[in-house]
Amino acid sequence: MSAPRLSVDRERCIGAGMCAMTAPDVFDQDPDDGLVLLLHAEPPAAHRAATRMAVGVCPSGAITLHEPEPDGAWYSSRKS
Repeated sequence: MSAPRLSVDRERCIGAGMCAMTAPDVFDQDPDDGLVLLLHAEPPAAHRAATRMAVGVCPSGAITLHEPEPDGAWYSSRKS
């Protein structure tokens, strides 16, 4: 089975920094504009719980988590 994958939408990001505070091993903030920087598109297993939490606390919904389903399809989740 494939590992979950992340994508970020820097156009949608408002620079709140919740992702970097919640999962600092997966996300950071750009020092120039404060927007999200994705450090690991496929977060290591040890950081997946924090990654899922970061998706949920992002106030702008700029982070999408793409998770593989057992049948090989992909499910994407993001806070609306």
